[in-house]
Amino acid sequence: MNPEQPTRNSVHRALSWAKAGLAAPRLMLAIKAAIAVGIAWFVAGYMPGVVDDYPYYAPLGALVSMYPTLMGSAKAGFQTLLGLLIGILLAGVIVLFAEPNLLTISLVVGVAVLVSGLRWLGHGKDYVPMAALFVLIIGGQDIESYSIGYAVQMAVGVGCGLLVNAVILPPLNFNAAVLKLSRFRSMLARHLEGMADALTEEWPPEPEKWTSYNDELSTAGHDVREAVYQADESRKGNPRAKLHRRNLSQDYRDLRALESVSFHVKDITDTLAGVSDGGTDPLSNELPTELLQPVSVALRGTAEILKAWESGSEIPARWEEAEQALSALFDQVDAHGEAGAAALSPASSVATAVRRILDTLQPCIKQDAEAA
Repeated sequence: MNPEQPTRNSVHRALSWAKAGLAAPRLMLAIKAAIAVGIAWFVAGYMPGVVDDYPYYAPLGALVSMYPTLMGSAKAGFQTLLGLLIGILLAGVIVLFAEPNLLTISLVVGVAVLVSGLRWLGHGKDYVPMAALFVLIIGGQDIESYSIGYAVQMAVGVGCGLLVNAVILPPLNFNAAVLKLSRFRSMLARHLEGMADALTEEWPPEPEKWTSYNDELSTAGHDVREAVYQADESRKGNPRAKLHRRNLSQDYRDLRALESVSFHVKDITDTLAGVSDGGTDPLSNELPTELLQPVSVALRGTAEILKAWESGSEIPARWEEAEQALSALFDQVDAHGEAGAAALSPASSVATAVRRILDTLQPCIKQDAEAA
C-alpha cells in the first residue's frame, strides 16, 4: 500500500466533512427557491392572451419544482403538471353535463381523490383534487380561460424552477454519503469496543443499555442508505457530475458490507445481553470466566479492523491481530468443552459472528488496497 495513502484518505474525509457542513443544502435550496419564484413572477407578466390574467400560479409552479436534487425537481415538476392536467380534465368532463353546484363539486372531488391514489402520480397526487376544485369554484363562468391560464402558468413556473436548479450549483450529495459511511464505520467500531470493555471491566453489563445501542445502529444504517441513495439521485442528469465523478458502486458496496456487519454486531449484542440477563434461554447461561478475555480480545480486534479501514492505515497488522484473536477464541472454546454446550453457546455464537464480520470486510478492504 502507498504510505501516503492513509494521509490522503484522512485529508479527503476531512474535506468532505467540511464541505458537507459548509454547503448548507437547505440554505442553498432556499436561495434557489427564492430566485426561481422571482423569475417566474417576472416571466408570468409577459405571457400572452388569457394566460396573463393568472400570473400568481407561476411562482407556485416554481416552488413545487424545487427539490434538493435535479432529478427530484424534474420528477416533482412533471408529476405535479400531470396531476394538474388530470384534475382539470375531470372538472371539464363534469362541466360538459352540468353546472358547478353542491352535487357536482362533491362528485368531482370524490372522483379526483380516488384517481389521486394512483402510485405513479407521485408528487402530483395532491393536485388532482385541488385542480378540479379550483377549476369548478374559481373558474366560475370562464372555466376554459382559467384552466388554460392555470396550467400554462404552472408550467412556466416549473420550467423556471428547473432552469434555476440546473444553472445554480445543481447539488451533488457525494460528501454527505462519504460522511455518513465514515460515521457508521466509527459507530460500529465504538460499539464493539464498548462490548469488549464490558466483558473485562464491568461484567455483567446493563442489557437495556446494549439494546439501545442496537436501536442506534438500526437508525444509523437507515440514514446511511438514504444518504447513498440521495447521492446516486443527485448525479442523474446533473452536468456537474461529469466534472466531479465518483464511483458510487463502491459506496453501495461499502453500504452493503456495513449493513451486514451491523446485523452481526447486533446479533453479538443480543447474545451477550442475554448472557448478562441470566434468563432461561440457553444463550442466557453464564459465560465461563476464562472465556471473557478471549471474547473481549476478538471483539476489540474486529473494532480495530473497522478503524483501520476508516483511516486506511495499518490494515495488514490489524488484520493479522484480528485473525489471531479469533483463532485463540475458537481454541479456548474447544479447550473448555467440559463446560457443556449451554455455557459455550454464547462464546461460539460470538466467534461465528466475528468470523462472518471479517469475511464480509475482507473483499472491501482488499479492493480498496488494490485501488490505492
